[in-house]
Amino acid sequence: MRFGAHLPLIDFDGRGWRPGDLGAYVDTARQLGYASISANDHLEFQHPWLDGLVALASVVERSGEMRLATTVSLPVVRGPAALAKAAAALDIVSGGRLTLGVGPGSSARDYALAGLDFDERWPRLDEAIRALRTYLGSGASAYQGRFYAAASALRPAPACPGGPPIWIGSWGSEAGLRRVARLGDGWLASAYNASPGQVAAARVRLGAALERAGKDRDGFGCALATMWTYVTGSGPAREARLSALGRMLNRAPDQLRQRVLVGPAADCAATLRAYLDAGIGEVFIWPLADPHDQLERFMRDVVPLVARP
Repeated sequence: MRFGAHLPLIDFDGRGWRPGDLGAYVDTARQLGYASISANDHLEFQHPWLDGLVALASVVERSGEMRLATTVSLPVVRGPAALAKAAAALDIVSGGRLTLGVGPGSSARDYALAGLDFDERWPRLDEAIRALRTYLGSGASAYQGRFYAAASALRPAPACPGGPPIWIGSWGSEAGLRRVARLGDGWLASAYNASPGQVAAARVRLGAALERAGKDRDGFGCALATMWTYVTGSGPAREARLSALGRMLNRAPDQLRQRVLVGPAADCAATLRAYLDAGIGEVFIWPLADPHDQLERFMRDVVPLVARP
């Protein structure tokens, strides 16, 4: 199992961001051996949310050989042409290290701000992904749909031949997994929305969908995003973090307990082993607070326990 570090894009405590904060965070992640840096998309949230694409671009020079990933970006909200342009630039300046994760988004407020109908997100997403492939020069022909039309690839082309791999986010629904198999190069699952057991069952269904689509199930990657993380004790500190997280996500703390990495190192490692057994190859951890300390504690106290009971 590989581990990525999600950029601290949410202002949980009202402190905001100072110049250099993101770069220092990436320095810590790189020095600790994280494999990737990720960011995702919201226009509006319960807390202030730093723009993911801009944040990711700002740390390219500090990321070394780590991959860059969006987990996920919103091609419907941003528009497929604008997202393709930004993705190509990120791929160029990073030397071809971008994985472009996309999804519909779960916030009606984002769609309202973009002047779009939230109920149209699914058909729009299908078309937007096809348009992205044309814009990024991935061998797709000109695309004409109901919502989007893409006549040809945009220039300059991405550094990665054929464009960066496009992974598709899904919480594991039948329709979502069919979309992943049909249009994607990998699956981005959501930790707080899918237990290890649900991921394992979804992997079986995804394998069948990949076979129907004529794709190799063994070479199809599966990663886990929105893995909220805070390594702490088992007492009140843990319960307070879970309760606050539950309020933010509109989820019961008991539902989150076996899905996210909040609690003692041994419990976090057990959760990760369950996801590993379910077929997850990479996890993007997202510290809820004390980001530098949590990056270190996770690598020092949790990761060594994942490979053994």
